[in-house]
Amino acid sequence: MTTPRARETGVRIGRLPAGPLNAITDVAGVRVGHATVIREADGSPHAVRTGVTAILPHEADPWRDRVYAGAHVLNGYGEMIGINQLREWGVLMSPILLTSSLAIGRVYDATVRWISRRDVEAAEEVMPVVSECDDSFLNDALSFPLSDTDVADALDAAVGGPVPEGNVGAGAGMQCFDFKGGIGTASRVTPGGHTVGSLVLTNFGDRADLRIDGVAVGEAITDLMPLTHSEGSCVVVLATDAPLLPHQLRRLAVRGGMGLARTGSYASNGSGEQMIAFATANRLPVRAEAGDVAVRAVLDGSWDPGTPLHDLFAGAVESTEEAVVNALFAAGTMVGRDGNTLFELPVQRALDVLDAAGRLGPPGD
Repeated sequence: MTTPRARETGVRIGRLPAGPLNAITDVAGVRVGHATVIREADGSPHAVRTGVTAILPHEADPWRDRVYAGAHVLNGYGEMIGINQLREWGVLMSPILLTSSLAIGRVYDATVRWISRRDVEAAEEVMPVVSECDDSFLNDALSFPLSDTDVADALDAAVGGPVPEGNVGAGAGMQCFDFKGGIGTASRVTPGGHTVGSLVLTNFGDRADLRIDGVAVGEAITDLMPLTHSEGSCVVVLATDAPLLPHQLRRLAVRGGMGLARTGSYASNGSGEQMIAFATANRLPVRAEAGDVAVRAVLDGSWDPGTPLHDLFAGAVESTEEAVVNALFAAGTMVGRDGNTLFELPVQRALDVLDAAGRLGPPGD
């Protein structure tokens, strides 16, 4: 059974309209793929509950048609391979891979091999971007269960269209506000016609802090707790079709952290919040005969409401906030290693709390 997404139940976060799919793939050309790895019976000490999620910025090879990008770290107890190069050059030249903390090296190596099968010359130069969250509460991470094939499966599966959410890909073993978490996505369309979309890998939050559309849902649902609490992490990937430059994309990435804060994150000391934002409007060749290329850009320096950056920042915050809620709505109860259990958010109880607070509208897309 497919659980309705937040918007379909009447939850209305923010003021901007969602895109047709309410997903990061509303940004034309963006593709997402998952490989979900579930092995061993519930309760086994060697249960595997993990996976890989791949995001590609457009339909071509990103190492040949590069795009501008920016990154931001809200709290650094986490890792993102490739962030130094991305910050230095302001360019994304690889897929973005999300996975389990202890698998980050394997996923990097496997992605290089995947690229090399397509373009040997590029594989010698490209450093893939790979980020992670810790799924070891449910997953026997020290069995190192992911293979090169799993990584290739996620990359090969990357397509446009609706994005599976919840217990899929890198989200298979993740938690969110002491409920089962995982992958979530959402999008916003600005008055100027630009789209910004967010995909989150949620593995963070204290139950008492959970807010949905500003309502303290976590304070109202105090049961269904895991035996132990983990501070966790979150990765936010933002995409837009607006012509943004690297410094503007760094600022967009910062707004991903504000979206997390609206759900109740305070970026705890033991958590890793990594944000990356890219823009598809400018394609950058590996080399140019003249040594330079013409690019488009949104105007900086205007503080008038309704200018493109105002609306794009708002869209990044709103879509990230809603993506977290969508991850919670989609994720189902999961039993993992040693019987460790993460319970799903009881969606109807959450909706009752929102309704009592006057924050629930009519169901719809």
